[in-house]
Amino acid sequence: MSAKFSSNFTSCRHTHSPIAFSGNRLHTRSSAGVNGKLPTVASTTNISRPFENGLSQISQLPHRHLRRASTVPNIQMTLIDEGLGHGKLVTTPSEILAYDLVQGANVTWSYIMSNSVPEPPTAVLLHGILGGRKNWGTFARRLAQEFPKWQFLLVDLRCHGDSASIKKRGPHTVASAALDVLKLLRKLRLTPRVVVGHSFGGKVALSMVDQAAKPLARPVRVWVLDATPGKVRAGGDGDDHPAELISFLCKLPKEVSSKRDVVNTLIQEGFSEDVAQWVVTNLRQDKSPGSSSSRLSWVFELNGIAEMYQSYEETNLWKLVEDVPRGVHVNFLKAERSLHRWTLEDLQRIHVAEEQAAEEGGGVEMHVLEDAGHWVHADNPDGLFKILSFSFTGV
Repeated sequence: MSAKFSSNFTSCRHTHSPIAFSGNRLHTRSSAGVNGKLPTVASTTNISRPFENGLSQISQLPHRHLRRASTVPNIQMTLIDEGLGHGKLVTTPSEILAYDLVQGANVTWSYIMSNSVPEPPTAVLLHGILGGRKNWGTFARRLAQEFPKWQFLLVDLRCHGDSASIKKRGPHTVASAALDVLKLLRKLRLTPRVVVGHSFGGKVALSMVDQAAKPLARPVRVWVLDATPGKVRAGGDGDDHPAELISFLCKLPKEVSSKRDVVNTLIQEGFSEDVAQWVVTNLRQDKSPGSSSSRLSWVFELNGIAEMYQSYEETNLWKLVEDVPRGVHVNFLKAERSLHRWTLEDLQRIHVAEEQAAEEGGGVEMHVLEDAGHWVHADNPDGLFKILSFSFTGV
């Protein structure tokens, strides 16, 4: 890496005069492919049914009593809508977070029909820092094809993607990002059976369990992909460091004319081509009044993201893992070529938590995904699919 930056971020200061990059534009393919939209919800709220629909009867799992007290008494994982009186402000789900709902062929549920159609089993897929819901699009469609009774909720976390335009109060933290998702689930009246989070999203998933009212409505399986519950340790020399990447992106102009030149600039700065190509998926054609049709602008809010990443480094959720609530099963997945260092202490603590949870009715497991770097769902999607699949069987 050509330069080192502190993880204690200062506010981003973009260059306001657009820089005219030259070179060929890099065309990136959207991974979210949406076939239909709910008619009464904003355009960022999409339902994707990759396959022909049919009706499925979904069984309800029994309620379990848990040991943990709620830290957020008003947000419940049971997600029951208490009803809205006349004159009360109604918030649509897409005003909380932008999301896509990828549904299997046997799912007929929708937000506007939630009271008349049984709730299908739902999984939530959470992206990492500087990512977006579209990162999970291809993988979610594959899951929906293999498990047609399931639906998969993909969200843009605060300050990311289409959610960046939804104003959120600070602080921008792991906990606040988790609370956003809980509020969205409550508004949709959905109770997830599986929550999968990659990197930053993994800690968000753990924080969701930590904040959710207890007891949970049903058992939930949480997957934390290539993230530890505690201190974040960046990789060694030659690896990409997210803190440095965020700091460098703060120096780039808000508008650019070429994805290719942004990629080249990042590579020249010492970042890998894979990371550079991934970053420019956050560039979209600027449609604001007075903007040139050839201009591209960033779809994230970097000040907030810088704050979120610092929270990711500092947030410690070991207490939850070492005292996992009854009915919660936490799965950690380490990438073989992980961007972050997993210490012997981390692995030993998870092993001890496995034994403790087994004795107390919870569950903790450790998995290793071979032939994969930090971006597990891109590096080895087949291996990841095989490991995750058992969470969706038997329904």
